[in-house]
Amino acid sequence: MSIKPRTRWARYLWASTLAMALAATLYTATVRAATAPSPATAVGLVTRDKVALRAAPRESAASQTLLWRGEALEIRGTKGDFLQVWDHHRERGGYVRTTQLMRVAGDAAEAPQLLALMGFVSEQPGSEPLGLALAAAAIQALPAAALQGSQGAAVMDAIGRQAERLAERATAGAGRADDPLLTAHLDVARRHGVQLVTREQDGRMTVCYEGDAFRRLLAMPAASAEQKARAALALTRAECLEPPARLADREALDAGLADLLARADAPTLAPLWRARLATRQAEVWSRIAYARAQRDSADTARSAARQAIDAIGRIEKSELVDDDLARFHAAAVRVNAVRWAAALAVPATGRLTITTRRADDGQTCVALRDPKAKADAPALAERCSWGQVWAASAAPNREGTALALAVQPVDGWRELWVFRKDAGGWSVQVLPPAALQPGTGYAEFAGWEPGGQRLLVAREAIAEGKTIRRFEVVKVATLTPERTAFDAEALGPFSRWPDAAWKRESLALR
Repeated sequence: MSIKPRTRWARYLWASTLAMALAATLYTATVRAATAPSPATAVGLVTRDKVALRAAPRESAASQTLLWRGEALEIRGTKGDFLQVWDHHRERGGYVRTTQLMRVAGDAAEAPQLLALMGFVSEQPGSEPLGLALAAAAIQALPAAALQGSQGAAVMDAIGRQAERLAERATAGAGRADDPLLTAHLDVARRHGVQLVTREQDGRMTVCYEGDAFRRLLAMPAASAEQKARAALALTRAECLEPPARLADREALDAGLADLLARADAPTLAPLWRARLATRQAEVWSRIAYARAQRDSADTARSAARQAIDAIGRIEKSELVDDDLARFHAAAVRVNAVRWAAALAVPATGRLTITTRRADDGQTCVALRDPKAKADAPALAERCSWGQVWAASAAPNREGTALALAVQPVDGWRELWVFRKDAGGWSVQVLPPAALQPGTGYAEFAGWEPGGQRLLVAREAIAEGKTIRRFEVVKVATLTPERTAFDAEALGPFSRWPDAAWKRESLALR
């Protein structure tokens, strides 16, 4: 049997049509209404949480269920201080106090009021389901032309922002699965068509908004520069992307993200938003640079690394708030880890040189050689890695007893290899950015002390959400720090003997 909704507003709520494609992100389920059409009916939005749906129009009547803000009910009549309603989701009728519902007619005359209410509620943390319901009502009330204009863009922006905020609440409450308020709000948002997904990265679970409203917003010519920037940033969050299994697919994904960010980077953007976009661009281009270097495309890797370095250079730290500053430092760490991709190959000089070769199993093997020895002489030492060897970083000491080399085993994590000579011959030791599982960080050569027995090292890593940066004077024989400071100027050797290229190009001194 064909069952028809009772009102024009109900037709929007419970039917998906081509003319209401924008509203499909909010209401996609087809719901049944089992009564004849009546012009007197309307829709009410629940305005608070834990509203009792009572069996009769009095406070003493039994509560049949609890309703939550943002739920839509069909209003079928009035009895005293109560409204008689029908809940199409639960297929149950009852009575709700008049003060606990907001009537919505869904006509054009109501649109300005709905947009004003949506703008206000959208800024109230914890009111996301009601804000989504008001956005749906605004979509119903606005003419088709207005939906393609600035008003429609404002609605899409409000939907995306509230869905993101709800996802953040869900992430923060991941360990409290029994939170009835959060569970109810997620259920109401899901009924409005908001899709949330869960991603896992480094053992941490993140709930993310799927992003449909933001993608629609980016396709709207009437959207403002700030709205497009916010949408682009939301759609390019690394923790909310599903990483492809193949490196080539990840590079293609990042290339698409870089293009999206470039299109959102408008000259009219406020400095804060331009800095936010540049931070994300630096992060994305650093990943692209590493991927291209891994497939032996030195020229394109160099171009990508320069894009990342340029993006970091455009950021004015004074424009950033605390949260943005943390993201800036995280991006700078990632860019610094891959900065050697931007370096041009230079002829080897000094008493020690290195050569690289590709092993049969795909590893890159680094051989330490004496340039004065015969061409067929065996290497002084050799070590292989599955990661990226930055040959341009090789820095021998003047005495010819040690050489420092940057090697990046995985994206975002750069180690320092130190070839050294002792009484037993040559050996290779590895100095990581921190005593952690590989994540984001770098350990880099910053200079040699006279005599070649001590090495200046800058190390930085992100641990437990914090960026830890330190400068060390390291004993070459054991790779143990003899002196450590959080500021390079606090260590005399960093003022007297820093490597000129390191001081000029490293982001450790940002």
